[in-house]
Amino acid sequence: MTFSIWHMIAVAVVVAAVSAVIAIVRTRRRDIKKVSYMMDALEDGELNFRFQDNSRFNRTLNRIRTIYEKQAQAREQDSWTKLIRVLTHEIMNTVAPIASLSDALAKSVDAQGHSELDIRQGLETISDSSNNLIRFVETYRELSGVARPVRKAVKVKELMERVISLNQESLSEASATCTYSASQPDLIIYADEGQISRIVLNLLKNALQAGAKHVVISAETGKDDEVIIRVSNDGEPIAQENSEQIFVPFYTTKPDGSGIGLALARQIMRQHDGTIDLEQSDPNQTVFCLRFR
Repeated sequence: MTFSIWHMIAVAVVVAAVSAVIAIVRTRRRDIKKVSYMMDALEDGELNFRFQDNSRFNRTLNRIRTIYEKQAQAREQDSWTKLIRVLTHEIMNTVAPIASLSDALAKSVDAQGHSELDIRQGLETISDSSNNLIRFVETYRELSGVARPVRKAVKVKELMERVISLNQESLSEASATCTYSASQPDLIIYADEGQISRIVLNLLKNALQAGAKHVVISAETGKDDEVIIRVSNDGEPIAQENSEQIFVPFYTTKPDGSGIGLALARQIMRQHDGTIDLEQSDPNQTVFCLRFR
């Protein structure tokens, strides 16, 4: 009798322990799925999710989401502030002289239609300023209307060699060289060949304008089979205060620059589910890194 009771108790304990282990395993599997779902959502920029159960784990995940959302909102607000500041600056620089000169010409004309000012020169100046404003608007239209990429398998080696060939004349004029190397000879990216060529061409052009004599394009594979392309040069480094602004649309330190090259590059890379960043810029070298997932 005693043996039977203890036997039943032991069985009950084992059953309870097994049930507890099974429950823990199931909970952990659900938690792993939740984390995986959350990471995918955050990576895609989708923040409209919230875990309903009021468990401690769910509250932690929701808190992470809230923190990420606040940071994303802060970055977006900062980007909009910078963009509006640049747009206001460019538009006012163009419109203010037009308004001022138009007003001066109008006031200088007497009842007989004569003016002490050179009306022809004034109108030419107004025309030039108006055309500059039109070009600015067209540039903005180009930035905001980037076509969806037509992606296909592209051999990185062939693409880079083609870009270098297209720039051979500019390289020769600048007494500069551009080389390509890769960790593997057959690296492939799924991308819009024309759009990626445009990014690399712009980086190469910027390097030559910075006085670079050696431009090196390298490619390798990273984690999760992502392809990493780096474009480095030994030209004048980008100043620290400018490095934080270079991807802001219309921001430029060049007298004749449009300020959309790098902003356009970032938009193209985002549409490829990739990234472009300034990885390094110092007296030794400036490195831009493109990541294709």
